[in-house]
Amino acid sequence: MRVGEGIERFEDQGVVNWYLVETGDGPVAVDAGFPTAWRQIEPRVGELRAIVLTHGHIDHCGFAPKASRRHGVPVYVPRGDERIVRSPIPFAESSRSPAAYVLRHGPTRRLYLRALKAGGVLGQTLRDFEVYGPVDELPGGLRAIATPGHTDGHCALHLPDRDVLFAGDAIVTTDPYTDRTGPRLVARAATKDVARALASLDAIAATGARTVLTGHGEPWTGGAAAAAEEARRNGAA
Repeated sequence: MRVGEGIERFEDQGVVNWYLVETGDGPVAVDAGFPTAWRQIEPRVGELRAIVLTHGHIDHCGFAPKASRRHGVPVYVPRGDERIVRSPIPFAESSRSPAAYVLRHGPTRRLYLRALKAGGVLGQTLRDFEVYGPVDELPGGLRAIATPGHTDGHCALHLPDRDVLFAGDAIVTTDPYTDRTGPRLVARAATKDVARALASLDAIAATGARTVLTGHGEPWTGGAAAAAEEARRNGAA
């Protein structure tokens, strides 16, 4: 689905989004879904200029290891998430035990089942990658915005010339753990520090981007400030 100037959105397993950004140097992937997203990128993987991850969770690393190993595609990981992407198991700290969500929420059970079927664990182990932060240059003119909370290193990615912000999981429009919609934080089962995540909404609002593209859910075209305001009101389940 085309969601902006030279930007395509791909949905993997019906729960997670990744994006392909056309640039003068070749396409750049923002996030990489689960490993099953390989089928979506394979026809163009040889053209990829880079893969830039907003954070290191298993549903965002997806095809990055395979693209790196087989085609030498550079992968960029935000500083602070190195430990997560190197882990051979789905290691990620959260502010509340996921077990409670598995028992109480059908969407959580469906999410974990899809992750298992998609081989999510296999998509998390990255060996070769570049580490980036807000002051570093990124391919495609992407500008990193520090938005910690969901993970320690989480970064949103701003494309000012296209008036687009890739929010990753700093804001989502559908929480995959509860299926609740509207701008919000991801459930505490997958968010490490809710207070930091709420504070990071100020940085998102400050971008002034018209379109916010999230890791989960539909694009938001009502502006970054409005998305941040609503996410603050909705919080994390």
